[in-house]
Amino acid sequence: MRQTAEAVVGAVTGSLAAPTTALLGRYDEEGRLRYTGRTTTLGAAVRHALADQLHADAAGHPWAGCTFSVGWGSREQLSVRLVVPDVVAEITVDVARDQAGRWRHPVW
Repeated sequence: MRQTAEAVVGAVTGSLAAPTTALLGRYDEEGRLRYTGRTTTLGAAVRHALADQLHADAAGHPWAGCTFSVGWGSREQLSVRLVVPDVVAEITVDVARDQAGRWRHPVW
């Protein structure tokens, strides 16, 4: 089962000028941005539209010091670029979540 949701872009893989995937978050009850999942590979049109809105985060990012794995159950770390978390994306997600509340499947 799939649903539409909104999420904040908190980081990307690839470069800011040509992001490959977006790491997404949602705010919890205490106002903290929590990582909830990563997109599938972005298509060219989305990549260009998103790149125009991204800004590198200088300091104070809520995910500073966090690491992200390349995939479910993997210990390999994903190389990400933190961005100012001010871009909201409408996404389609599978409703399955893990115990931490993250989407279990890639988002698009």
